[in-house]
Amino acid sequence: MLQIIKKLFRSTKKSFSSADYWEERYKAGKNSGSGSYNKLAEFKADFINTFLSEKSIKSVIEFGCGDGNQLSMINYFSYLGLDVSPTSIQLCKRKFKDDHKKKFLLYNPFAFDEQPIHPSDLTLSLDVIYHLVENQLYELHMKHLFQSANRYVIIYSSDYENEQVNHERRRSFTTWIKGNQPQWELVAWKENLYKNETDESNLSLSDFFVYQKVSRVQD
Repeated sequence: MLQIIKKLFRSTKKSFSSADYWEERYKAGKNSGSGSYNKLAEFKADFINTFLSEKSIKSVIEFGCGDGNQLSMINYFSYLGLDVSPTSIQLCKRKFKDDHKKKFLLYNPFAFDEQPIHPSDLTLSLDVIYHLVENQLYELHMKHLFQSANRYVIIYSSDYENEQVNHERRRSFTTWIKGNQPQWELVAWKENLYKNETDESNLSLSDFFVYQKVSRVQD
């Protein structure tokens, strides 16, 4: 009986689609999650806004724009938001229809290299990596994140390995970067302020990791 349960569990994990999960979530009227609201959103926005100003960032691509709530708090000069959810893209297009600094495109990991997307000063992955339960999608996300940046990559995520639990799977992404992106180095790390929160709406296991292209002259 135990072996049957294990097989059923493995089968369930294999059939899970992270893209379908988020599309159904947004279609049902739900939001991007607690990390994009309240104190956590303010903390992330403060960090990114300071970085944009200090490094004179002119162009940004975000992999996983979600419902746009976090985006509304950040002062981008030129922004391209990508997401696997068509509903998410439509939400953001409606929300920012009068903001000509922002554009949104549906992200297809399997056809990304065929799209005419020019690299930006900075790429972002905020609370996305641990939601990529499929190995192939995780690998593609990381590859596209780094190939789309000329100067910096900012990742906000947890950084340890763990098995899939519901729609999350923790990844040691810094290990992946060391093995696959030698031209990039970690230049800053910022621990989030809410790791010990008892209120689940403000609890996050993620930190900020900032990578810079080492072939570039240091600022």
